[in-house]
Amino acid sequence: MTNQNTLNTQGKSSVAEKAKETASELAGQAKETANSAAQTAANAAVQQADNAKASVADEVSGVASALRTAAGEMRNGSPQERTFGQMAEGLADASDALRDKDLGTMVEDVTHFARKNPLLFLGGAALLGFAATRFAKASGSSSHDDSNADAAQGYQTYAPAAQTGTTRTGGDFS
Repeated sequence: MTNQNTLNTQGKSSVAEKAKETASELAGQAKETANSAAQTAANAAVQQADNAKASVADEVSGVASALRTAAGEMRNGSPQERTFGQMAEGLADASDALRDKDLGTMVEDVTHFARKNPLLFLGGAALLGFAATRFAKASGSSSHDDSNADAAQGYQTYAPAAQTGTTRTGGDFS
């Protein structure tokens, strides 16, 4: 009987060890899967941020080009021409810097600037927010007006018909 108890104890301990090993393997696989999913999500976020950065750089470059065109159409040597030219050059430089910098480096630069100049940073952020709101309202209202105009085309305005006969006043009905 002692031999059978020893075998039962050894059998139970080997089953427990196998269960622990299986659980450990499953936990390792779950960690690998979670790490892989996190890495995939991080890569997708970086790709999305890079696409947004490129889009912003293209927009800034377009504004710089428009300012150059406007400067070229102004009187040569005028203060407006010089100002628009300087603004165009500054925006072109900013666009190039935006394209060339890594996203992490840009975040570090903005953080450093914000810590060094908090009031200027907050003022710039507020100005940027107002400009974005203005742009969004302008973009939204033009599409809203167009949809109202399209809806109104199907309806004609009511105007009373002009009278064709003569109107008589007084008691003379002849």
